[in-house]
Amino acid sequence: MKKLYFYRICLFLTVTVLTYASFSQEALKSTEEEYYDFLSIQGITIRPSLNYRTLSDSEWNFTEKEETAGGAELSHPWQNNNLGSKRTLWQPQEQSESFYLKGVPQGIFVKPYGPEWYNSYNTAAPYGQNDGALWQGKGYNTSLTAGVRLEAYGLELTVKPQLCWQENREFDIMPSNTDSEYGYFWGYGKNIGCDAPQRFGDSSFWTFDWGDTEIRYTWHTLTVGFGTQSIWLGPAYENPVLHSNNAASYPKFDIGIRKQRIVIPGLNWNLGEIEGRLLTGYLTESGYFDKTSSNDHNLIHGFTFSYAPSFLKGLTIGLHRTCLVKASFENLKYLIPIGENTHVGEAGAGEDQKFSLTLDYLFPAVGFEIYGEIGTDDYAPGGGTNGYIRYLTHTMVYTVGAKKTMTISRKHNIFGELLFEWNNTEMSQNYQLSGGYSFGFHYQITQGYTNKGQYLGSGIGYGGNSQYLEYKVLYPKGTTSIFMGRNNPDNNFIYQKAINSETKDTAQKYGHAFKANYYLGATTNYFLTQHLCISGGFIYNYIINPLYNIRDENKETVGDDQIFNFQIQLGIKYNI
Repeated sequence: MKKLYFYRICLFLTVTVLTYASFSQEALKSTEEEYYDFLSIQGITIRPSLNYRTLSDSEWNFTEKEETAGGAELSHPWQNNNLGSKRTLWQPQEQSESFYLKGVPQGIFVKPYGPEWYNSYNTAAPYGQNDGALWQGKGYNTSLTAGVRLEAYGLELTVKPQLCWQENREFDIMPSNTDSEYGYFWGYGKNIGCDAPQRFGDSSFWTFDWGDTEIRYTWHTLTVGFGTQSIWLGPAYENPVLHSNNAASYPKFDIGIRKQRIVIPGLNWNLGEIEGRLLTGYLTESGYFDKTSSNDHNLIHGFTFSYAPSFLKGLTIGLHRTCLVKASFENLKYLIPIGENTHVGEAGAGEDQKFSLTLDYLFPAVGFEIYGEIGTDDYAPGGGTNGYIRYLTHTMVYTVGAKKTMTISRKHNIFGELLFEWNNTEMSQNYQLSGGYSFGFHYQITQGYTNKGQYLGSGIGYGGNSQYLEYKVLYPKGTTSIFMGRNNPDNNFIYQKAINSETKDTAQKYGHAFKANYYLGATTNYFLTQHLCISGGFIYNYIINPLYNIRDENKETVGDDQIFNFQIQLGIKYNI
């Protein structure tokens, strides 16, 4: 018995696991996930992860028993709506107390998803992000998802693919920097920069993506899985620095520990909660980059570790790292970010490593949350510690934001939520001395920070800035949001034009050449029945200088070209 006790202590590294009764797993950025997150700011639900979010890791739980109807006050607005839940198909009459089975849910469980059908129409230009494999170009766009999740004794199988059709109507684009006429418009040289096509060809097309599909085994909080589930790293609401569900999914393998409490045995000291994951994935080039088939794939390695200290309740800090390398068995060594594996020599395999530090502080007593993510890429001038002392903000990018919930009418279960986020990925000023730069580009990983033609992290891209403000009202039958924002998708394209320029008319040429997007919109989700939810939206998208036009040699005013784009959204979802 003493040997078994010692073995358990060593295996858990003095960690004991805190578990809750499960509720349901939710897809990234889904109506359900955002609703549960709103409840977590009020302290009603428990966030299932610290910083690493996928569908399988998004198992939400309530902090207190739900109150029932019949005169009692509802504990949350959507209590009477079916948001989807895990169901028991079979359970043994007696739970096994064996060492291995005690660490897993015993029985067979199922969770159906959808079906969910999303539709949008853009009248004049592409608009949309954080939508998986869907590319919302000009014209009609549609996406259909549905799936099921089976669990049995720690084994988890999720199948939830995405099928899309994009009309992809013609609109004006800039001269391409790649072999394809539809490719991105600048980089470090021909076919070196970014695989982010301005338009995906010249005709409509279908896209099939495996989406949130994977197979996984979990024992207590130790988990290992293979599949294509999208990852969201950090607390950002719109534009995380390193990873989101903006791009199509890709096959990946991961291993690590889900969120768990650390308790020192014997002393019963609670040190807080930790979470960690190590992963490697296989990225694919779009068909609109170059004509070389030998470089169509890259590997992405990831490492994330987060800690929520018990002595600062509500605070979560995280350290995250991604590394893109050329696809080869040899380059699997870059999975571990230590020593010589953090830099490629002259012969090098090609690597692009990025780090970010996240901080999130939740105050459920007042329904308030503040968060931030600071990212960095490459090495500071001079290298090592002195390099960062000399120029701390070299390649630095960031996202910061805040959320505040409020009670509109407790009697009628109506609440509000105010959200704000600011994102900046522009090049640091020292690049005025050393050449052009973009956080999303790399001269060795020529496709940049993308997969199948869309950005892996910030949905608006890299090299610009954005500001986003949203006010959301939640009531028993649904939610309604109004929002507005603006962004410069790629100011670095203009900044690099002025580097080392000796002409006197640089300011005249480029001072009005920045592209800007402004958008104002409203969306709503409404439960027609407990199971059936419809959604709709209307967005006004005003685009200034869409082609980065500059003043000509006669210094005539150029750069005030405008596009007035309108997007209409319509969706329907049935929770079984």
